[in-house]
Amino acid sequence: MTEYRARRHRTMVEREAELATVDEALDRLTGPGRDSGGALLAFSGPAGLGKTTLLAEVRRRAHARSCTVLAARGGEQEQSQPFHVARQLIQPQLAGTSEEELRAALGSWYAIVGPALGLCAPEQGAPPDPQGLRDGLDWVLTHLVVKRAPVALVLDDAHWADPESLGWLAAYTPRTEHLPLLLVVAYRPDELPAHAEAFRTLPGRAGQQPLPLAPLTSGAVAALVREVLGDHAEEAFCHEVWAVTAGNPFEAVELTAKVREKGLAPVGASTPLLRDLAAAQRGSGLVARLDRLGPSTVRFAWACAVLGTAIPRDLAARVAALGREEAADATARLRDARILAPAGAAAEPVGPAAVFPAPAAVPVGYGAADEEYEAGLEFVHPLIATAIYRAIPKALRVALHGKAAAAVVDAGLGSSAAARHLLETHPENDPWVVRTLREAAAENLRAGAPEAARRQLARALLEPPDFDERAAVLYELGCASLLTEPANTVNHLRAALAEPVDDTALRQGIVIRLAQVLAHSDHLFEASELLADEIPQTQDVRARLRLQSEQFMWDAFNAAEPDSPARSRRLAKLADRLTGRDLTERYVIGLRTWDACLRGEPVAVVLHHAERALQQHLSWAHEDRGFEVPVLAAMVHMYADRPWRAEQLFEAGTAEFEREGWRGAHLSFAYSLRGYLRYRRGRLVEAEDLARAGLRLAERVGRRTPVHWYAIATLVTTLLARGRTDEAWELAQDHEYGRPFPAAVVFPDAQTVHAELLLARGDAKGAVAELEAVDRRLTPRGIQNPAWCPWRLHLARAVAADDPERAAALAAEAVRRARAFGAPSGIGQALRVAAEVSAPEGRALLLRESVALLSASPAGYELARAQAALGRELRDTHLLERAVTTARECGADALEAEATDDLLALGGSLPCLSGGAEEGLTEEELRAAEGAAQRAAGTPWPPGPQPSDGTGPAQGAPDPSADAASAATTTAVRTAAAPDWDLSAACRKLGTDRAGLPAALAALTRGPH
Repeated sequence: MTEYRARRHRTMVEREAELATVDEALDRLTGPGRDSGGALLAFSGPAGLGKTTLLAEVRRRAHARSCTVLAARGGEQEQSQPFHVARQLIQPQLAGTSEEELRAALGSWYAIVGPALGLCAPEQGAPPDPQGLRDGLDWVLTHLVVKRAPVALVLDDAHWADPESLGWLAAYTPRTEHLPLLLVVAYRPDELPAHAEAFRTLPGRAGQQPLPLAPLTSGAVAALVREVLGDHAEEAFCHEVWAVTAGNPFEAVELTAKVREKGLAPVGASTPLLRDLAAAQRGSGLVARLDRLGPSTVRFAWACAVLGTAIPRDLAARVAALGREEAADATARLRDARILAPAGAAAEPVGPAAVFPAPAAVPVGYGAADEEYEAGLEFVHPLIATAIYRAIPKALRVALHGKAAAAVVDAGLGSSAAARHLLETHPENDPWVVRTLREAAAENLRAGAPEAARRQLARALLEPPDFDERAAVLYELGCASLLTEPANTVNHLRAALAEPVDDTALRQGIVIRLAQVLAHSDHLFEASELLADEIPQTQDVRARLRLQSEQFMWDAFNAAEPDSPARSRRLAKLADRLTGRDLTERYVIGLRTWDACLRGEPVAVVLHHAERALQQHLSWAHEDRGFEVPVLAAMVHMYADRPWRAEQLFEAGTAEFEREGWRGAHLSFAYSLRGYLRYRRGRLVEAEDLARAGLRLAERVGRRTPVHWYAIATLVTTLLARGRTDEAWELAQDHEYGRPFPAAVVFPDAQTVHAELLLARGDAKGAVAELEAVDRRLTPRGIQNPAWCPWRLHLARAVAADDPERAAALAAEAVRRARAFGAPSGIGQALRVAAEVSAPEGRALLLRESVALLSASPAGYELARAQAALGRELRDTHLLERAVTTARECGADALEAEATDDLLALGGSLPCLSGGAEEGLTEEELRAAEGAAQRAAGTPWPPGPQPSDGTGPAQGAPDPSADAASAATTTAVRTAAAPDWDLSAACRKLGTDRAGLPAALAALTRGPH
């Protein structure tokens, strides 16, 4: 054993180039100046070429330079255990930390990353999505690196790392260059999985390729031999050692040790014996050598091979059916035979707390008190562990995995630790196996590892479960595969539905989840049909209402719904008699709100229903509900010229997504729609930033998915408003934004946005074709609100040159419908386009009303367009100055340039421009807003108590004051001489029209929710 320890610490040979690279990277990591920073080093090579020894030297040199070292190693038997590597890296850094300290250190990430890292149990509620979890792990590692810099992260046997950890680290790799972090990995190139390709092409200063390790030369092997056997070892003998081992350092060292053990003279006459000795070190020779150690030692070695790495000796003893003394004897014999590593000789082994979760009575990060538990047993080399594992007779190997699973559970290490063993067993109709796998799957799903949960549930299904349990397992399997295998999810849930299910709640859950998967896969009609078939069979009234709400929702998103008007009538009849007493009723009312908005019912009606839906908080991250209805209830406020309220709801919803770790598609939707909100308010710079953030997240989900359509539509619309048509076209081409358009309803409407892009490029014919298709799609459904989709206005502009009468008729119809809805921004936009396509003598009147309406609305960009149009029409330099100022505040660069040219051409002078608008209200603006609020509410300012959501009374009929204020505004503006520009600025800053000022000012007084 002493000789073995001496060998372990010998100087490496023929690795000078690799060590020089390591020293260079460490110099850069620890050195001062601008050139300091992190890097990635990757060493690749077949088994036995010294990767582990090299990484041990890297750790030693990093320690010598006062680096914090994070170390982990992949394990052949632990690949199916999610976050196995991540736990090894991070758990030791947080060992001994109390829960209170952990919560303080991890902040909002505690409940997201804690379960994955084994720091806390998963909480109830919706699990984080994989991207959210990766973001959390990024934060934790970055925080550790910054706090404990400089840091060396060393990962050995990366090819055996679990997919969750390896995928995370591979994605994290590009950050190393910008952090005080040296990331060093070693792997076998032929076994590196596809999701870790980042390690093959190193980023930045780390170089172009991984650093391959070469076999040792004959001279290097001779040096190894003489270091152990003495300088008298003959050249022929040393050369034969090299030839027999092919220069493999591990095999050369093992063979040399065997020669010394046998007392073989290192002379030329001994060379014929070397091949037999070498064969005994691997494969069948190793197995034969193990057999000679006795049956109990063989069983103990088999148990260790099944358990993997960092093996608690007591656990191995239980699996091998040995007592403590027998296990100690077996350990000693295996160490003497150089099969198990000597105590303390393994290169910084990771304690079993990271591999085997600590029992409940032991704090996370701590194991039993004895050193053997802390260090765990390790094989001398993974090649030996693999050879022994594969030599176990197949039936016995399966049985040992079964015993290991039971031993792990009995030791209090949890169902997740047992699950990897149960995956290797044969089905035996054992209820305990099904129960354990379901528990492990639930734990992994809540921890953010759905793929691991899917594997475990698929295995549970093969056991098989009891007849009355099969539907529940299929349902759980469908839930686990939702993000990774949507097609298989449909199959699992259909199979679950085909089972006889006595549990009505389970059956309802299966139907709702299946409908959700179908809808998100662009099969909205099938989702609706599924629910329609189930509703008549559901006896419970509340359960039936829940299914009806789901059907109404997916029908609302189905762009090809066959009988939308009939569905709308049914929805109105149902929702109007509901009081909102529970979540399902409020969801139905929320859907009624959206339907009323699309069909252009008066603003007061829309806001009345929105208020009823929002009388209590609608969670955006409810475990059992989608986020669609809360989003729709928020969006109607934007179309109704109350974007302040929509922003308020979106801010809360986005924060909820982030708290829950929903940072993939959900967060992309939130960013994209918040960008659309800013676009509608005329905050185009902010709109572009948010849309791009939404697009970055959408790209992770996949192209031509619903979330991708939302992001591209918002970004294209914003770029067009900013005058960057070529950039918008290039974006559309790069992202295949065009036919076929999605079957689901998207806002802004994808086909209409595409037509607007064509029109901006001068392709009126192409735009007409798209917009007429929009007409055929939306009009039969009764979707007629130009505030939601202004397709008539774009079509009027597209046909104006060839058919002015049709253009005027289209614009007039859009104005009529906009007036029926009653949002000033929608009416103002329609009037501006109507003026554009009308005869010259009627333009001024239309534009005056447009400017007057838009000046008392939150729509800054539309106001700037109307101001510019009216200024040109009247040759009014003051209006053009206003247009230039408003366009600049909005970030509408092209419009600003056009208005500037018109202004200068008329001899006007440019206004003093400060960049963007001030966020807060000036005293004059506040005074104007308070006066208008007083007139709109018909009461002295400040008003009486407002409801918590700031939109009006909580129940009862729509507030007539909103209609009265809107009607008074419409009448007044037709004769008004000039708008109140202080009031106009207040409306834009507050995000409301004149009628909404009382609630907006009340919310301003209360501050953010």
